Amino acid sequence: MANHFSAMKRARQTAKRTVRNRANSSQLRTALRSLRESLAKGDKAAAGQIYRQTVSALDKAIQKGVLHENTASRYKSRLSARLNALK
Repeated sequence: MANHFSAMKRARQTAKRTVRNRANSSQLRTALRSLRESLAKGDKAAAGQIYRQTVSALDKAIQKGVLHENTASRYKSRLSARLNALK
């Protein structure tokens, strides 16, 4: 355990940030999972609605530092291709 005041403060800050980052990444994974499930069902209208919400979640993840911008762009590209491939 930390003994110096600055080290104790850093430990507190790290714990807070860990909780926040874990929650943000969990929300992102949930959004991606729901979109993939709707794509698997084949309902294009519902998938299109969920796609917009998922893109918003990806953009928020970029702002919060959960994902790199190129990674989010790759996700968006692949998911939109799967959405467009639905009949």
